[in-house]
Amino acid sequence: MTTWLASVDPLYHHGLTLAVVLIALLRVVIAFAVLLNAVIIMIWFERKAISDMQSRIGPQRWGPFGLLQTVADGIKLIFKEDLMPAEADRFVFKLAPYLALIPGLITFAIVPVGGTMTIAGHTVLLQAANPPIGILLMLAMSGISVYGVMLAGWASGSKYPLLSSVRASAQMISYEAALGMTIVTIVLATGSLSTHDIVTAQAHGIWHWNLIRLGVVPFVVFIIAITAELNRPPFDVVEAESELVGGFHTEYSSFRFAIFYLAEFMNTITMSAIMVTLFFGGPAGWAPNVAHLKWLFPIAWFLAKTTVFAFCYIWFRAALPRFRYDQLMDLGWKRLIPLSLGWMLIVAGFIVAPSWGFAMGAVVLLAWTVLTRAFELGHSRERGVDAVLPNVGQRPLPSEAIRRLSDGEVD
Repeated sequence: MTTWLASVDPLYHHGLTLAVVLIALLRVVIAFAVLLNAVIIMIWFERKAISDMQSRIGPQRWGPFGLLQTVADGIKLIFKEDLMPAEADRFVFKLAPYLALIPGLITFAIVPVGGTMTIAGHTVLLQAANPPIGILLMLAMSGISVYGVMLAGWASGSKYPLLSSVRASAQMISYEAALGMTIVTIVLATGSLSTHDIVTAQAHGIWHWNLIRLGVVPFVVFIIAITAELNRPPFDVVEAESELVGGFHTEYSSFRFAIFYLAEFMNTITMSAIMVTLFFGGPAGWAPNVAHLKWLFPIAWFLAKTTVFAFCYIWFRAALPRFRYDQLMDLGWKRLIPLSLGWMLIVAGFIVAPSWGFAMGAVVLLAWTVLTRAFELGHSRERGVDAVLPNVGQRPLPSEAIRRLSDGEVD
C-alpha cells in the first residue's frame, strides 16, 4: 500500500508517519481555504468588471474598493428566514444544495496549482490529491453536480423549478458527451488519466501545450461544453428569469440559496483551473533559477492563467445574449458531438501513424459533409414549404429583411 502511494505522490516515499499525515491534512485545508477565498474575490470581480463594462460603480461600501461586499451579503443571507414550501420533499430539498457544492470542492483537489516544495524534509506536490484516475473523478463530479440542480427543482413542489430541473438534466446529457470525447482526446495524447501527468507532459514549452499540440478544436469544444455544464451565460436557460422566475432555486432562501450561489462561482473557478490544467500547461512557465523562487513562480503562472479564464466567463455574461433552448440543443447534438468525435478519431489516427491520421481525416470530412447535408434537408422539411407540420409563430419576413428595414436600408 505504501509503495503504491509513493508512486502516486512523493510525499509518501518515507511511509505513513505522523508528519506525512499532518502535511496531507494541511494541504487539503489550505486548498479548500484558498478556493473559498477565491470565490469571494470572484464574486466581487464579476460584479465590479460588469459594472465597469456598463458604466456603473458596482460594490463600493464594504471594505476597500467594496471587497467585503460579498462577506456582507453572505452574513445577510445566513440571518434571513429559511423558508420551506408546503409541497416540498423536505429531505431532498435540504440535500440538493450540498450536492451542487461538494463536487466543486472535490474537483479542485485534483488540480495542480504549482510544482513541488520541501516541508520538513518531505517533497510535497502543490496539489491536494493526485489520484491516478483524476480525470475520471472530474467527469464523475461534473455528472453529480447536476443532481443538485435537478433534485432542487423536483423537490421544490413548484412547476417552474421542475421545468428548470428538466432543462438541467437534458442540457447535461447533451454536452457531457462532447466534453467526455474531448477529454478522451487529451488522455490519448498524454497516455495517463492523472492531472499531474497531463501537466508534466506540457511542461517542456508552449508548443507542447495541448492547446497547440491537439489543435485548437478540442479547446473550443471543451470551453463551450463546460460553460453549458456550469449553466453560465449564454447557456443559463436553467435559470432563465424571463421564463422560469429564477429556475431551480426559486423556492430557496437564506443559507441554502447562498450555497447555490456559492456553488455556481466555485464551479466556475474550478473549471477555469481545469482548463488551464488540460490545455495551457497548468503551472508551467518561466521561473528564475533561484531556490526560494522556483516554487513560487509556478503558482503565479497558474493564478494568472486561471484569472484570464475567470474574466472570460465574466465577459461572456456581459456580452452574449442567452440561447434559446432549441438553439442550445441544436449546438450540442448537431455540432459539438460530431465535431469532438471526428477530431478524436483524427488524433487517434495520427498517434498510430501519419498515414492513418490523414485517412481518418478524409473519412471524418466525408462524414461531416453527409451529416451537414442531412441536417439541411431536415431543416428544410421542418421550416420549408413542404413542412410536415405547419409553422407556428413564423415571421412574415426573413430576419435579414427585418434587420435591413430596421437599419433604414431600402432595397
